[in-house]
Amino acid sequence: MESKKEKFFSTAGALDPKKHYFIPGRFAIEEIKNLIEKEQYFILHAPRQSGKTTAVLEWIRLFHQGNKYKVFYINVESAQAARGHVEEGMRTLLHRFQAGIALEFGPNDPAVHYLNHEIDKKAFSGNSLYAFLQFWAKDTWEREQKPLVLFIDEIDALVGDTLISVLRQLRDGYLSRPEAFPQSVCLFGVRDVRDYRIWSDQEQATIQGGSAFNIKAESLVLPDFSKEQVQNLYEQHTQETGQQFTEEALSYAFTQTKGQPWLTNALAYQACFRDETNRSHPITLEIITKARETLIKRCDTHLDVLLDRLQEPRVRQIVDAIISGETGKIFPIDDVQYLRDLGILSPNGYQIANPIYQEIIPRALCMTMQDRIPSTLPGYLNSDGSLNMHQLLLSFTQFYRENSGVWLKNFAYQESAPHLILMAFLQRLINGGGIITREYALDSQRVDLFITWKKQRFAIEIKMAHRKKSLQEGLEQLSSYMDKSGAEGHLLLFDRDSTKSWEEKIQQKQELFQGKLIYLWRL
Repeated sequence: MESKKEKFFSTAGALDPKKHYFIPGRFAIEEIKNLIEKEQYFILHAPRQSGKTTAVLEWIRLFHQGNKYKVFYINVESAQAARGHVEEGMRTLLHRFQAGIALEFGPNDPAVHYLNHEIDKKAFSGNSLYAFLQFWAKDTWEREQKPLVLFIDEIDALVGDTLISVLRQLRDGYLSRPEAFPQSVCLFGVRDVRDYRIWSDQEQATIQGGSAFNIKAESLVLPDFSKEQVQNLYEQHTQETGQQFTEEALSYAFTQTKGQPWLTNALAYQACFRDETNRSHPITLEIITKARETLIKRCDTHLDVLLDRLQEPRVRQIVDAIISGETGKIFPIDDVQYLRDLGILSPNGYQIANPIYQEIIPRALCMTMQDRIPSTLPGYLNSDGSLNMHQLLLSFTQFYRENSGVWLKNFAYQESAPHLILMAFLQRLINGGGIITREYALDSQRVDLFITWKKQRFAIEIKMAHRKKSLQEGLEQLSSYMDKSGAEGHLLLFDRDSTKSWEEKIQQKQELFQGKLIYLWRL
């Protein structure tokens, strides 16, 4: 008899409830049923690896049980390579339908015979998808007395005229539903179709997705896990294996991930299947913290894809402002929504979506800088192994003086460049011996760095010297942090005035503010 295989936390592709820990019912199925019964076309969108495909496959299993609809799922990403070549895109799509239908409903389904004939003819056009769906829906309605329902995955992988053609063909058949066209269609991907800005080579113009597909009834957003759902997911592992999570570990996992599904699963997988495989040992705060650092350093595919977006101009301008603490900037609402759709920006406010992203984004941006910094500098450790922050910042001052001219000139993230150079310097030297925690948000007028080195605590506040009240605000904020943490406080004021000499800019002194000694550094 084959032994039962242990379930695990999935970090790749759609979940299989038989193999993976799984949170069901992230959307109320009644809401989806209602849209389908009303013959609506609708959108589901969420950042990559948020569980969209898993949710849809769960719905399809339920619909198959009801036997009321003929439901079909298709992933159209393979047609991405066609880009603006519509005929090539239609050929790929029909091949995908042919293979998928044969697998799901058998090779004798009339839709397979229809597609075999069309593919043999090798005559594809901007009407091929419409003609096929019309045939399949009519045949299903007449032979099986069922309407056809489609779930089309990775719709935003399609490019240019191919995407425009697909959207328009779906729109053209809309009025023929359900007898001669799918009763309901769900398109899902990272973004809402209304936000698509699609360049058409044929029309030599930018087409808005909303105008190409103006029949959608709803745009549904798949939410991240709640704290209770994260706890539920982790408790499934406890029930499966007996391995416990401490309350501190559970709380920390949610705080760090904010329920982002891939991060939630990846953090637990690293902790339970890499770092602590002895099921009699609980997953503690220390283990989950170590797992977090491993994820950040390893930069898996999910994080790689996220970071690739940082070089896009409309992503860069907002992230640059957030890191630098820039105030008063107004960004196009479409750009803000784009970052939220990608999962970079929190749904609430102008801040990075979760602490893990907050940590990895500046690390990624300054990685090339960090690699060029010597890993050891003499004199920043005291004889007892404690950190001499004063000496470390003196070394940084000299390093900044020698290198910032070239780096500031060539760096894409201009507003936040001084902040990122400091982060790179500290990360390179402190990495392995201490922990750097970052906190930043647009209009906060600050970038906070909190450094833990053994039992020492350091709070570093960064300000731009040209802003009014920078000194006063920095002193007030540092004083508040020092009150809460008992940390040693350092305020850095960066002066970007190119007309000043370094002798004019560089100053170090101590300020006594609200009874606290604060070290002030001007660069």
